[in-house]
Amino acid sequence: MKKIWRIGIFLFNEVEVLDFAGPFEAFSIVSIPGQSDKPFLVQTVSQYEKMIKTRNGLMVQPHFSFDNAPDFDIVIVPGGYGAEEIEINNEIVIQWIKKQSNKVELITSVCTGAFLLAKAGLIDGKRATTHWMDIDRLEREFPDVKVERNCKFIDEGSIITSGGISAGINMSFHIIKRLLGEDVAKTTAKRMEYDIII
Repeated sequence: MKKIWRIGIFLFNEVEVLDFAGPFEAFSIVSIPGQSDKPFLVQTVSQYEKMIKTRNGLMVQPHFSFDNAPDFDIVIVPGGYGAEEIEINNEIVIQWIKKQSNKVELITSVCTGAFLLAKAGLIDGKRATTHWMDIDRLEREFPDVKVERNCKFIDEGSIITSGGISAGINMSFHIIKRLLGEDVAKTTAKRMEYDIII
């Protein structure tokens, strides 16, 4: 039986829409020829499972709360105003992220979700990136992080960080390639009409 990866995307008020919707779409439509089951089960999780008001007002209902969420194989931490200004000061969220990092195969961030990984101490001593507008702040506030500029994503094994907003889609295709191979990644990107460089 082929492995199915369960992906949990963390949602919070004022999350940037494409930060989570891009990866959600990319992983959700992946299919493998000759295999009926999709390789990724993509679900959302928030602290309280209440309706989330994203940046610019889109309302989203998460699948799970921290209390009833299943075990994930991959966790994606998106960014946006809610990450860098609100959740970064939420100790419950930071501890949840830290706990997930000890359980999952991969923990990733999109955009300023990197600040939450940094606050949890997960990228100390590691290379990481974030949105270009916030990269100086990441470097200033978390001097133990090896901040890199002008890149779509940084793969540090069990932790992957990506640049701003649409870069989360590039990161998603990188993960698809890493787990399922280049052909599957390219086929999925073509289906989305998304230009990727592999």
